[in-house]
Amino acid sequence: MNMLLARNWWALLIRGVLAVVFGVIAFVNPGITLAALVLLFAAYSLVDGVFSIIAGLRAAQRHERWWPFAIEGLLSIVVGVIAFAMPAATAFALLMLASAWSIVTGLFRIAAAIRLRREIQGEWLLVLNGVLSVAFGVVIALFPGAGLVTLMWLVGFYAIAFGVILIALAFRLRSHGARPPARPARAR
Repeated sequence: MNMLLARNWWALLIRGVLAVVFGVIAFVNPGITLAALVLLFAAYSLVDGVFSIIAGLRAAQRHERWWPFAIEGLLSIVVGVIAFAMPAATAFALLMLASAWSIVTGLFRIAAAIRLRREIQGEWLLVLNGVLSVAFGVVIALFPGAGLVTLMWLVGFYAIAFGVILIALAFRLRSHGARPPARPARAR
């Protein structure tokens, strides 16, 4: 496996460069990145729905429970069609879901800190974490455009970091592949 990776170091290099390019595009033009991600989600949802329906048909042929697969498949296809037809609404819905998640988890952290104040020192850090989470969720809900741009910047940052790591790994593997293989130790 190691030699296979070393021989194909260039594939990791290409993946890394493409990830960095994607990350830069996410920073420079977050709107295009968001549109691409929404369309990718829509396509995935459609394909997933088709495969779920196929699984349901195969289960029906074996006289097994088929309807959960069929329902899941139909719902996935409907979600995919909606995402293709209304990409802005899909992006907004995903952002509002992230906002609600941030607010709810923040409130749970604050509640946990209040319950734990008798048992631990420094519970204020958990309160602070919860307050920041709630504030983040509220700001996203109040300013969804800024929230979408910020989300794309986070995706861009991740892609650039991921790409740089892959590029570094590719060059390490390249130098590893240039060395002659180590000889196995002889048994005495």
